[in-house]
Amino acid sequence: MKILIVEDEPAIAKSIADYMAPNAFMCESAPTAAVAMEKIELYSYDCILLDLMLPDGDGFEVLRELRRLKKTDGVIIISAKEALDTRIEGLQLGADDYLTKPFHLSELLVRIQAIIRRKNFSGNNTVTFHEIEVDILARTVTVKGNKLEVTKKEIDLLLFLIGNQGKVLSKGAIAEYLSGDMADMLDNHDFVYAHIKNLKKKLAKAGSTDYIKTVYGLGYKWSDE
Repeated sequence: MKILIVEDEPAIAKSIADYMAPNAFMCESAPTAAVAMEKIELYSYDCILLDLMLPDGDGFEVLRELRRLKKTDGVIIISAKEALDTRIEGLQLGADDYLTKPFHLSELLVRIQAIIRRKNFSGNNTVTFHEIEVDILARTVTVKGNKLEVTKKEIDLLLFLIGNQGKVLSKGAIAEYLSGDMADMLDNHDFVYAHIKNLKKKLAKAGSTDYIKTVYGLGYKWSDE
């Protein structure tokens, strides 16, 4: 799962990224509004952590850009501004939550997880698709009650596919989700095929139906048809 940290103070951005990494989040940073707007136009994120006071403008500009692009990324404003009117404006512009600095990283994590559950999985901690069950918080996958040995990338891939059930996802979209903006630096996206192949093999061995469909020339789709 991916987070964009829009924060001009490197120490704060690093502390958030360091805390989130062991909790299965891949973090990218944007120190300015301009960089943030460039990233949100190119990529999608499970959650954006948005400071309001940036060197080249304010976070509200980023919220307006998200609205203009009709993006549905979750947004938590993290700001030292405590004024009620600032909170109201941020929420009216599309933010999902507002957290005042300083804050506990443990609380931030819980709020991020809540937004992702609400937006992608109807607020549930456990995602169930027929015989497959994924515990989002525990990061475990079971098929017919039997636990699978899966990697972080495979869990992320599985959740991405289930969360986009019925949609055709290109190799590029999957690569970007799994690797963030690093995907642009890769010569090819063959690693996507490798992850798909390994996940399909593990699910099949555990007795699962093959829900990962190859759409030739386009990508992959999660479907029970």
